[in-house]
Amino acid sequence: MREVIPQRLWLGNAGDARNPGRVLDAGITAVVNLAGEELPPNLPRDIIYCHFPVVDGPDNPSQLLEIAIRTVATLLEEEVPTLVYCEEGMSRSLALTAAAISRWRGQTPEAALKSVIGNAPHDVSTALWHDVRALVAEAG
Repeated sequence: MREVIPQRLWLGNAGDARNPGRVLDAGITAVVNLAGEELPPNLPRDIIYCHFPVVDGPDNPSQLLEIAIRTVATLLEEEVPTLVYCEEGMSRSLALTAAAISRWRGQTPEAALKSVIGNAPHDVSTALWHDVRALVAEAG
């Protein structure tokens, strides 16, 4: 789990979400699960938990992607300390978080993705990124 925006946004993988102590110690109060194949983590009842079963590739309904992006953007706008994760933390979480940051900060999706990736390992699905970028462009 790594902090991308101090005290506001962390990115991680399924293992990070399964460690409620670490989530709570970081001050995280919302968890966004983008892994379609993962079981929900066992989190305390006072944690906001959202699950969007996104797949790596082109087979995601645009409504699913749009709602996930809006949710993360809203959590950022409202300054809710949030963990966004997918199975490995290298594709879906990066792509959708970059889209949310793009909308929130008014950046291009590419600039937001670059800032989200930083020096971390990544393997963003080209097909997923194409669909996410198209949604950001449509929203203008």
